[in-house]
Amino acid sequence: MQPRGRGCGGGGIRFLIAGAIALFSVCTYLSNTQDNPITGEKQRVDISPEQEIALGLQAAPQMAQQFGGLDPDPRLQEGIDEVGQRIVDNSSAGKAKWRFEFHALRDNRTVNAFALPGGQIFITRALLGRLKTEGQLAGVLAHEVAHVVARHGAEHIAKQKLTQGLTGAAVIATTDPSDPRTYKNAAIAAMIGQLVNMKFGREDELESDKLGVRFMSEAGYDPRAMVQVMQILAESGGGRGGPEFFQTHPNPENRVQKIKQAIQEVFPNGVPSDLKR
Repeated sequence: MQPRGRGCGGGGIRFLIAGAIALFSVCTYLSNTQDNPITGEKQRVDISPEQEIALGLQAAPQMAQQFGGLDPDPRLQEGIDEVGQRIVDNSSAGKAKWRFEFHALRDNRTVNAFALPGGQIFITRALLGRLKTEGQLAGVLAHEVAHVVARHGAEHIAKQKLTQGLTGAAVIATTDPSDPRTYKNAAIAAMIGQLVNMKFGREDELESDKLGVRFMSEAGYDPRAMVQVMQILAESGGGRGGPEFFQTHPNPENRVQKIKQAIQEVFPNGVPSDLKR
């Protein structure tokens, strides 16, 4: 049987170590800030734009492989390149020095589009097959361009480091190696960390919707096409499969109102009739 004094001392040391780890994680997170010239936000990120571009380029082949590789149809790829480049060249998104590249994926079953840090943007054939207009494609790509410009990838890397640090501190503070019952506390701490990052993911999606409306409008596209995209995603099952709080993306139905508000802010007197749909 372990003496009471040694047990208390061991617990005290664990709390001191945990406190030091937590304090270091928070201070590191709060001290690394950069200004985003496009969004006007002060962001907590700890990697440079050049590092983001390198990370995206490194991860792109592996991500493409997960969706069956790149689509072999050159006409499909040319169409995506044309719309994506028009958005970048004719909107404030182009002021950032990201390396934008647009890729069509072979997957004809998964309805999805996503962006990697630095400008690598992907859209599956399954989603492309559901889009009916160039404006709808512009809505999808503008949304993904917004993720890159808003540096959501870099923000998530910083948040994950913070979460890992705090979760590790909680595990050290609440887990007694000699008492298996305390392992349950570690599992709870890990779950809380995952939920924090999920919440940030949903906020990023809403911000990208708003920025996407801005970018596609500046490029001459009717932003109401993004509302149509949300309807397509809803019909395809996007946002289903459980309570919204436990999903990375907000339900498409719940994003429509926010998109309409963003459109109203860009065009308070109504959307011009000469925009491309």
